[in-house]
Amino acid sequence: MLSDIAIAQAARMQPITEIAAKVGLTQDDIIPYGKYKAKVDHKLIHRDSPDGKLILVTAISPTPAGEGKTTTSVGLADAMNALGKKTMLCLREPSLGPVFGIKGGAAGGGYAQVVPMEDINLHFTGDIHAIGTANNLLAAMIDNSIQQGNPLNIDPRRITWKRCMDMNDRQLRFLVDGLGGKVNGTPREDGFDITVASEIMAIFCLATDLKDLKDRLSKIVCAYTYDGQPVTAGQIGAAGAMTALLKDAIDPNLVQTLENNPAIIHGGPFANIAHGCNSVTATKLSLKLADYVVTEAGFGADLGAEKFLDIKCRMADLHPSAVVLVATVRALKSHGGVAKADLSKPDAEAVARGAANLERHIDNIKNQFGLPVCVAINAFPTDTDEEMAVIREVCGKAGVPCALSEVFARGGEGGKELAETVLSLIPEEPKPIRFTYELDAPLTAKIEAVAKKIYRADGVVYSAAAKKTLDELTAMGYGNLPVCIAKTQYSFSDNAKLTGAPTGFEMNVREVRLSAGAGFVVVICGNIMTMPGLPRHPAAMDIDCDENGRITGLF
Repeated sequence: MLSDIAIAQAARMQPITEIAAKVGLTQDDIIPYGKYKAKVDHKLIHRDSPDGKLILVTAISPTPAGEGKTTTSVGLADAMNALGKKTMLCLREPSLGPVFGIKGGAAGGGYAQVVPMEDINLHFTGDIHAIGTANNLLAAMIDNSIQQGNPLNIDPRRITWKRCMDMNDRQLRFLVDGLGGKVNGTPREDGFDITVASEIMAIFCLATDLKDLKDRLSKIVCAYTYDGQPVTAGQIGAAGAMTALLKDAIDPNLVQTLENNPAIIHGGPFANIAHGCNSVTATKLSLKLADYVVTEAGFGADLGAEKFLDIKCRMADLHPSAVVLVATVRALKSHGGVAKADLSKPDAEAVARGAANLERHIDNIKNQFGLPVCVAINAFPTDTDEEMAVIREVCGKAGVPCALSEVFARGGEGGKELAETVLSLIPEEPKPIRFTYELDAPLTAKIEAVAKKIYRADGVVYSAAAKKTLDELTAMGYGNLPVCIAKTQYSFSDNAKLTGAPTGFEMNVREVRLSAGAGFVVVICGNIMTMPGLPRHPAAMDIDCDENGRITGLF
């Protein structure tokens, strides 16, 4: 079979103006970025038209075998359009860190992809670069304020704002800078996060217009004074210039699927260290343009879906009508203890053991959040009927429908069973979300609610530093914010090795960070890093570009 990039490069794309016209957009509504990409005016989210129905795609806990959440999302949108349902696809932008690191591209796979695939994975329309620049402008202005007499009385030891870059570079996690004498700044400890973990990215994805964006940017708490008072980006004087850097980026990006259906790709926060959803403007715009919107939330349902529901939906007043939970036979075998090299060998018993992970995710979505859910079995050629039967039996016992998805090999045609199953689930009016916690609960109670209800932890253990920060944030009036838990994506726990459906563990909270502009508190658990590193064999080693500009090795 052809590689993903070969399939994408052979695609017959339609001019972006024609794609726009399919959802009623005129040339005045879009700003073309070449022939096959365009920005769409974000103000259209306020147009006077009824909203479509929102479908969330999530997955079981990730494994080295892969689950195919984005591929399933693309194929489901194509299948629904093939069934005559006016459907928009709404995804996140890929970060260059994973593209050149361990994961590779994030534009789908096989015959269920968004195109132009290379552009989407590499720079795209420059949104992430704009976010990184805005982040680093604030960092530079903080240090400059100290250099120019420190009028805000900033304690250099309590600057909480890090610089960022959109690349996996572990060398930059901890730095000492400002060396070389007074003219070169104040010596202090510093560091970098990956851009998609920056609070600017979170703000960008939750803001609804430029005024909201600037208001949120001005509220960023970036440092503390010598007497412990918070210092904001507004006080630094950076919010206006940061907004100027982001004024074009806030417009969502329009592209297309291999089957020439419209797709909006905008914003890209990681779900294991941020809230993991595409922008509110992208989602709301899509709901205005189509009868159905297929969107995804990053990593497993314990991360992306929980944050999508408890943070994004609560803040933006969004109401998903159905949830699709993606699973593969191979991934369930991995959760059942099978080594990666042996995943292609038939082993129904391992699928049954690993299905405990699937069962817990089903239970969370159906019984904790109270939403209609179906399971999509993302098919692989090595799957056996006996292994498939195990998944169907698990779904039957849980009282949820299950559908085979063959979109990787067959595109939208291979997703019709899934599309029909999803459509059968959608009620006339969306069911209300049963949130994991109430906003007026203490921060510790909210953290423990997620840990116990979603992860099934016995309890939470806080480091002394984390407990102190939680007390300080509560005293400063931030106790009513939702919590965004940063942990490994590979386990319900904070230990990546505890796969399946672990019990008898405690969550270890190492650090707490305030994201006042985004409007949540980040709770860092275990050894999760906000600046990832490259693996032993980075994907970058296999990516190349010939003398004609043709890219290879990107997947």
